[in-house]
Amino acid sequence: SKVAVLEGVVTREPLLDKIFFFNWVKDCSCTVKVYDVSWCRIRESSTVNSGLRPHLVQLDNNMAGPYFDPEYENLSIRINPPRVSVDYTSCRDCTLVKVDSMNKPGILLEVVQILTDLDLLITKAYISSDGGWFMDVFHVTDQNGKKITDSKTIDYIEKALGPKGQAADWIKSRPGKRVGLHSVGNHTAVELIGKDRPGLLSEIFAVLADLHFNIAAAEVWTHNTRIACVLYVNDDTTYLAVDDPSRLSLMEEQLKNILGGTQDDEHVAHTSFSMGFTHVDRRLHQMMFADRDYESADTLNIVEYPPPLKPKIFVEHCEEKGYSVVTLKCKDRPKLMFDIVCTLTDMQYVVFHATISSDGPYASQEYYIRHMDGCTLDMEMEKERVIKCLEAAIQRRISEGLSLELCAKDRVGLLSEVTRILREHGLTVMRAGVSTVGEKAKNVFYVRDSSGNPVDVKTIEALRKEIGLTMMLNVKKAPASSREPAEAKGWAKTSFFFGGLLEKFMP
Repeated sequence: SKVAVLEGVVTREPLLDKIFFFNWVKDCSCTVKVYDVSWCRIRESSTVNSGLRPHLVQLDNNMAGPYFDPEYENLSIRINPPRVSVDYTSCRDCTLVKVDSMNKPGILLEVVQILTDLDLLITKAYISSDGGWFMDVFHVTDQNGKKITDSKTIDYIEKALGPKGQAADWIKSRPGKRVGLHSVGNHTAVELIGKDRPGLLSEIFAVLADLHFNIAAAEVWTHNTRIACVLYVNDDTTYLAVDDPSRLSLMEEQLKNILGGTQDDEHVAHTSFSMGFTHVDRRLHQMMFADRDYESADTLNIVEYPPPLKPKIFVEHCEEKGYSVVTLKCKDRPKLMFDIVCTLTDMQYVVFHATISSDGPYASQEYYIRHMDGCTLDMEMEKERVIKCLEAAIQRRISEGLSLELCAKDRVGLLSEVTRILREHGLTVMRAGVSTVGEKAKNVFYVRDSSGNPVDVKTIEALRKEIGLTMMLNVKKAPASSREPAEAKGWAKTSFFFGGLLEKFMP
């Protein structure tokens, strides 16, 4: 079979079931790439010179196996690149971020993830992605409720959400919240899931210190008596990733002994290693979801949230458009929209339309969804499961009690020492974030009394005396809403340090 090329005009005779891509260069030569209708590469021709008259390029029909051209994968982005607008002049009290692009699976989560990684608060949002196009408008502020005017932040948003941000190489290089990747050069990611108990985190950190592992970064969540951790560790001498199988096996064995649980238990403890390329918040949601923390049977130790903190969630059917409508109202807080969209996405639901708004300390959100197979939530059992999973996603970040913010010179065993002191004073860690930047260790621990009572003032003073001698300690009440007075805003950076440090790594 032959392909005729003349002055950029292509005739296909008789290969009507084939698809051709021509790469033209200035000297009138071109490279021909041929695919059959199943997108399998047949053969790439040698470069030919079209000149001013037809040239016939001989192509054989032998398949070379499945092939997906990277140029084709980005073809739709090149034809219809995303359009991003960041406007801080139209609204008096917020910045508008508008995104128009071709629709693709998971695009809403990508956009929300980028905004929340910058510690931006989404006060309102309008989402529409039905059909082939995706159109969003986000009203965002900083942690103090002020509009975003910083040129560096705006430039980052435009690059991250624009055409460059869609390229695979740029996505891998940008400082998203993959814990520790922008503050730790070499590390081993350790994922832990198991039953929570007082002092468990202290024991985990002590084991790692005894095995000569340095904890460079970490995040810890607890919910419904379960604990999930993503720890980024390296050798405490070389500060390089540890790849010795025997050493990793010993670590895994000792951590499993601490976490407890057997194969016969309903919830089994797990320890695993990874390269750590998944966004850490999404990974923690996935770990908790896989562990079914939303249906914990240990009702004796579950934290009961007061009525103002308990979310109200309803799932209804929209007959007219064929959607299931998820409506929720709860206390507003940072990353609330991310947690909802992340959970719906991981449950294989697609968001077609959504409206988000904040009214004082409360947030109202409405999502029009279908399952990926096009079905709506018709069975009561399905609706109940979605409600339970969304409740769990919201409550995993609710931190009643105190936030302890610590800053000190990094050293081996620091975390083991701090968590031991917290345990000795009868405090339970509900959530934690650990980061290392240079020689500085910055940690946040959300704690409460192990008996469930408010933390005693005497306990706080004792902590200040014992911990404050060797490091800076800031103690704050952890409210459940982002709409607290400005002086209480310090707690709200629930990305702990990673989002706040992004500007240090922006180009």
